Amino acid sequence: MSKLEQLIAELCPEGVEYVNIGSVVDYEQPSKYIVKSTDYSDNFDIPVLTAGQSFILGHTNETENLYNASRENPVIIFDDFTAAFKWVDFPFKVKSSAMKMLIAKREKATLRYIFHVMSRIGYFSDEHKRLWISIYSEISIPLPPLPVQTEIVRILDNFTELTAELTAELTAELTARKKQYEYYRNELLTFNDETIYKPLEEVAIVIDSLHQTPSYVKDGLNMIRVTDIKGGYLDLDAALKVNDEIFKIFTKKYAPQKDDLVMSRVGSYGNVGIVPSSGTVCMGQNTVVMRPLINGRFLYYILISENTKNFIEKNVGGSSQKTLSLKSIKTIPIPMIQEEEQAHIVAILDRFDKFCNDINEGLPAEIKARQQQYEYYRDKLLTFPKAELEV
Repeated sequence: MSKLEQLIAELCPEGVEYVNIGSVVDYEQPSKYIVKSTDYSDNFDIPVLTAGQSFILGHTNETENLYNASRENPVIIFDDFTAAFKWVDFPFKVKSSAMKMLIAKREKATLRYIFHVMSRIGYFSDEHKRLWISIYSEISIPLPPLPVQTEIVRILDNFTELTAELTAELTAELTARKKQYEYYRNELLTFNDETIYKPLEEVAIVIDSLHQTPSYVKDGLNMIRVTDIKGGYLDLDAALKVNDEIFKIFTKKYAPQKDDLVMSRVGSYGNVGIVPSSGTVCMGQNTVVMRPLINGRFLYYILISENTKNFIEKNVGGSSQKTLSLKSIKTIPIPMIQEEEQAHIVAILDRFDKFCNDINEGLPAEIKARQQQYEYYRDKLLTFPKAELEV
């Protein structure tokens, strides 16, 4: 029997109490810790934080009114609009008032235990309103006795550290392999002076999207916007939804088919993605869809090659917001090589691409597996029967 099993058998054999997070966590508003100047510099020492993905936005030289977190007195910063959160054990300033600093009511809970529990909740809101007081703090969580919390934290922290080390090694290898992939891709897609080129419009049907902004719904069909085209795929998890009526309007001109190519035109212009299946997406404004008339995978690799990127940079227009015109897209030069050679190049690059980018195979799959392994054991350790209240 493990130490944790012994503690549970001794201290909570009949289950544990479930409480609202707000009953074991105090919060503080960030107002007095907000940075005055955004003149950030790597030469400064004090990090400026956001609870979002960026986390450390920069560094400031402002030393007044710091939030003096430390290893002995850590804090969780909580984004009050997205429910994103971070563990912080060093002094900092904050960017805005859109967060709260959370500390545990120490007679009931350890903050690190709360942190691991929060990582399991996976709460997300698409409503732009403050979440902590009215919603998130009311979420019910298991609260075992403090010795059980401490042992769970020890196990999960050790597991987290090991996972981080393995992930760092895999990420370093993945970075090296991606550089190797890019090198071979550029070599394979560099052709001799005798190669004939045709404009894209002669090797693919190029269709512009409707220049309209639709109404979105919470549940519906996927509309692809510029921000949803990432690294060769369409991020359908982040895509906004439209109802059947809007979907029909936006697919009346053309309904994207499986293996069609999509390119962004405005802002993050020139990004290319592949439609995963027919009848699942419609195109939002500032995108174009291409129906290949040659080997689609070969065309995809040409469109993400350095030569095409250079062509796009020379032909993009606009000042405040860069725009890639439909006319320029149609004139992207595509090398005309034998079908057998196209297939040979695709076979080589597909192997590299799968190894470097496929979340189901290769290094990305290994990195994902490490995270899933942590999540599995975390969920197992944080699952308790609910104790019956004495009447």
